[in-house]
Amino acid sequence: MIGKEIRLERIMNRNTGRSVIIPMDHGFTLGQIEGLRNMTEIVSEVSEAGANAIVLHKGMVKGGHRKHGRDIGLIVHLSASTSMNPDPNDKVLVCTVEEAIALGADAVSIHINLGAPNESRMIESAGQVSKECNRWGMPLLIMIYPRGEGIDPTSPTALGHCVRVAEELGADLIKTNYTGDAASFRQITDACSVPVMVAGGEKGGDIETLTTIREAVAAGAAGVCMGRNAFQRDNPRQFIQAICRVVHDGTDPARALEMEG
Repeated sequence: MIGKEIRLERIMNRNTGRSVIIPMDHGFTLGQIEGLRNMTEIVSEVSEAGANAIVLHKGMVKGGHRKHGRDIGLIVHLSASTSMNPDPNDKVLVCTVEEAIALGADAVSIHINLGAPNESRMIESAGQVSKECNRWGMPLLIMIYPRGEGIDPTSPTALGHCVRVAEELGADLIKTNYTGDAASFRQITDACSVPVMVAGGEKGGDIETLTTIREAVAAGAAGVCMGRNAFQRDNPRQFIQAICRVVHDGTDPARALEMEG
């Protein structure tokens, strides 16, 4: 496990045991969206803001990672779909663990949608990726959500099931939705041996979003894995700096936004 431990230290804060991860893999799904038009620029902003890691697809690593400034952990995303697919929830593998190693990744991530029509194939793919991660000492972040007809995406029961599936598949980190309630989320994190991070959720006001993050961390979340809710802000660097203060230092949200540098 030494390889995994070394690499995890590159994407987690070793003092707090938490992480602020900014996924920027959305271009595959949504195209040339606002905030991700200049990848080198946004990666630099995110890194200078103090985020622990970013998530990119393999083709964007060479053009948008570690060009200059502060270093940042690299997570290569292995699965994808597009918004033009009749079933956007159907994620397929588009990269391998070995490819990610060749690109210099510190971890890999995959996406599973429980309740989607092709859930079985996504789980099967995750099992194979987990096997390869163990072979190569590569940390695995599983992004897993309850998504299907008639499924409540914030149901504590459904989210607890998601977390358990990811844990049993061999995840080293798990990303899922926040239940919206500290008590119910605490039950989920207490029952899991793997760090659980919360997704960004629907875009809200700065204070509102930071308050939710602080509540989730207090309920056992190992940090936040937030994409559009971070990089599409008017001032991404300032907002991500505030996220890092809330996650790692427990700073009051209003104070976190006011602090300089």
